[in-house]
Amino acid sequence: MFKEFRDFVLRGNVIDLAVAVIIGAAFGAVVASAVENLFTPLIAAIVGEPDFSALDFTINDSVFRYGAFLNALISFVSIAAVIFFLVVKPVNMINERRRRGETAADEPTPEDIELLREIRDLLKQR
Repeated sequence: MFKEFRDFVLRGNVIDLAVAVIIGAAFGAVVASAVENLFTPLIAAIVGEPDFSALDFTINDSVFRYGAFLNALISFVSIAAVIFFLVVKPVNMINERRRRGETAADEPTPEDIELLREIRDLLKQR
């Protein structure tokens, strides 16, 4: 049983997953800091209020704190934008450049195109 557990833990994909989680947590801290220290003050400069958590309204003694929701929503959109523009977009551009670098010879030619080429070559010979 211990040998099976050791084999499971030392399997490549488990270690890769552990590294990805650790790097993801560290990157999450960087992104959260960027949102908190850069983007939120920028939004506050534009809108005029740095923290919306005090915004609320009351109906029948029930308090609706929509400001906290607005803070969470702005944080989510900001984090998503940072991830998209600083990670996803550059990686997609790199992958696209790699794909463009591949030669067309790697892709098989469709059968109908091959037949048309043979017909063309036969007509040229006559």
